[in-house]
Parts: sequence; structure tokens; C-alpha cells
Amino acid sequence: MAAIGRFQKDGEVFYAKVADDGLFRVRGDVFSSPSFDRKPTPRRGVKTLVPMVPGKIIAVGLNYADHVREMKHELPKEPLFWFKATTSLLAAGGRIEIPFPEHRTDFEAELAIVIGRKIRNATPRAAARTIFGYTAAQDISDRHIQKADGQWARCKSFDTFTPLGPFVETEIDPAALSIQQFQNGQLRQDSNTRQLIFKPADLVSFISTNMTLLPGDVILTGTPGGVGPIRSGDKLEVRIQGLAPLRNTVR
Repeated sequence: MAAIGRFQKDGEVFYAKVADDGLFRVRGDVFSSPSFDRKPTPRRGVKTLVPMVPGKIIAVGLNYADHVREMKHELPKEPLFWFKATTSLLAAGGRIEIPFPEHRTDFEAELAIVIGRKIRNATPRAAARTIFGYTAAQDISDRHIQKADGQWARCKSFDTFTPLGPFVETEIDPAALSIQQFQNGQLRQDSNTRQLIFKPADLVSFISTNMTLLPGDVILTGTPGGVGPIRSGDKLEVRIQGLAPLRNTVR
């Protein structure tokens, strides 16, 4: 496999492998040795959906050293994570809606992990084998509510606050990928996954010691430094090396 997406055409929702000459539909379980149609489905009239339907979204905070410094926190001794509502998911091309325009609401570019197999209490080595692939994400955050609450679930779980996609890349090494955030064409975040404090396999392993992870679950791995506010009319783009860019607008 390579890039896998989730699509809709004429009311039918399906997974497919993404290629230059079209979409090759998945036959069988996308997570377990799927087969693919030999004849591609043309892209005309096809809508790109969120690439996965996770049972849970787990967000990891303070996982880039430069972001820890800009948020004026101490380096974490173990991964800090919380849940985001699955109803916050937004497909590539969708509009991020700011519920409280008077609040500061920030972009956060992130690399997202997609789990491919059930996992619990796994070592990092075993955890690495359960990762289905990676995709781009935004962790949109209402800073006013974040400061008021002292915890991060509500401020990051509004509808449209988790743009994800457009596809899941299943054949990529996450060790040294450039990660960038553009806002209206201007570079705002510019880092590399080498700067992650806790690497993807370590995150999956740690989280699996606290809860069972299931196929399709999504883990956001944290954002680098340079987060900033969004406003209505903004055009946001997350570029992660080796992945299709994630583009969304704001209103």
C-alpha cells in the first residue's frame, strides 16, 4: 500500500489507494491485507472525506522542545495526552469555524498517527508494527478557554477543530520529516520530526499502557513552535514531507 484515502461518490463511501491515474478501491478490510480493484475509479465527481473514522482521537501536548518554551512550560517527563471529540474532525478542503471570534484561536500543525491493529501494553518495538500510517492534521485551539479551564479537551474539541488528511501514507519513515504551517502563503511553523521529544512508536507504546488502541484510532503527535492566531478568511496549509498537503480555510 501507499497513500490510502476515504471517498464518497454517488452516495457510496469507500476506501481507495490514491494513484496518479485514479483511485483503486479497497476490497476487504483496509487494515488487514486488503486487495484493490485493478481498474481505477476516475476522480471526477468524487468527494474526499476524512481519511479515517477513529473510535478516539488522542492528542499529545508539549512534544516539541521549542513549543514547550514558547508556552512557558517545563519539558515533560512522560507524554501528556488528552482526548479530542471525534465530532471535531474536518476533511481537507473544509472550513474551520471559529465559535467565539473574540477569543484567540490558534493553528497547530501536527503529524498524526493512524493505528492499524488492536494494541495494549506494547513495547515501542511492538507498537511500531501496529502503526498503519501517517497523515497531516491541525489541532485548532481556543486559548481563552484553554487558560480558563486549565485542561485542554474543551478548547480543542469544537466542531471543525481537527482537520485531518487528505490521505494516510502507509510507507513512510517518520524519523526526520520536515513539518511546516503556512497561513495565507506565509510560513509560520517550520520544524522537523527529529525535534519530537517522544517519537511515534514511544507514544503508541506509552498510550497503550493506559488504554487499548483500536484500528483507525488517531494520535496527534504535538506541534512545533510558531503557533499563531487564525482569523476569518485565512487559508491554512500543513505541509509534511512525504505527505499530501492539508489545506483548509477559516470562517
